[in-house]
Amino acid sequence: MVSAGHEVHIVTSWRKPTESNAWVHEVIDGINVHWLPIPYDNAMSYRDRVRAFIKFAFHCGGKARSIGADVVFATSTPLTIVVPGYYASRRLGCPMVFEVRDLWPELPIAIGALKNPIMKMSMRLFERFAYRSSSRVVALSPGMADGVAKAGYPLDRIHVVPNSCDNELFKPNKASSNRFRRAHPELGTGPIVLYAGTFGKINGVDFLVELAAKLLRIDPSVKFLAIGRGAEFDKVRSKAKELGVLGKNYFQYMSMPKEELVSAIHAADICTSLFVDIPEMENNSANKFFDALAAGRPVAINYGGWHRDLIARYSIGIHLSRDIDAAAASLSRFLKDGNKLQKASKNARQLALEEFDRDRLSGKLIRVLQDAYDENMS
Repeated sequence: MVSAGHEVHIVTSWRKPTESNAWVHEVIDGINVHWLPIPYDNAMSYRDRVRAFIKFAFHCGGKARSIGADVVFATSTPLTIVVPGYYASRRLGCPMVFEVRDLWPELPIAIGALKNPIMKMSMRLFERFAYRSSSRVVALSPGMADGVAKAGYPLDRIHVVPNSCDNELFKPNKASSNRFRRAHPELGTGPIVLYAGTFGKINGVDFLVELAAKLLRIDPSVKFLAIGRGAEFDKVRSKAKELGVLGKNYFQYMSMPKEELVSAIHAADICTSLFVDIPEMENNSANKFFDALAAGRPVAINYGGWHRDLIARYSIGIHLSRDIDAAAASLSRFLKDGNKLQKASKNARQLALEEFDRDRLSGKLIRVLQDAYDENMS
């Protein structure tokens, strides 16, 4: 957006505390970033996260209004982001474009975080208010777009702009791969199966631990590596220790700097995207899936939906059964088939360049915002 000549302000939260707990302003790569120090982490309880959402929403609207705007782009989750977005857009007399990154309240209901019938009904009404208040809605997947349409929002105002591939940052790099391997000799020289992302309850990273336990008997040269943070980090590590794979063929690292994480993806033979068995998650658009494509790495997933369709249509990886024995056997076969691995790597990179390139998709998003602005001015 900055490169296209637009003035961009991001109003967001920050984990770092400040002396006055006041807003902090920085200019990063031409983007004006306004940080409000409100702690937030996946390891927090659901109640504490909701409190953080509400606190941020309370402060964010006034800040956005004080900056001024021609278009307000409100991106969820949480759904509460529509409150400051709506307030700022109405006070400034400009349109709001709402981005749906998860279908709320379907997801919290599905995982059992939202149980009260009155709260469920209230959140569904709030969801419809969010859509009705928006000039356009951007959805991260076709399934999310369908969910928005089912809530009664006009189809011609829904635009699918999925997570994108940073093809320059993640482009295949053998030197980067070798550097990571040398820095982590414990991983050996065999295949690496990588999970890089959140250790949340919905991610089900323990599936990777169970796979490691099976592969330890089938092919101990295969190493499983999980990198990230979240509420389930210690629980997953304990399970790995319990199953006797921790430090043998399963390794778990805390979140690392972006440059090192990119090298880890380069070093991997296959990257994974995982979720617990909740059908509502199949519309998800996981960053880790697209980072793998950009790096030319095959992808292994254990859920259905549009990601599974992409894998089948473009031969970019493998779908793993939730039956661990079957999943371990199919993963072992895939890793041993050099031709299939090479073809999947090539196809993944090609798909990243042709369909999910960040520059191309950002152009699509800019057109959506421009259309909302032009309509408001006419």
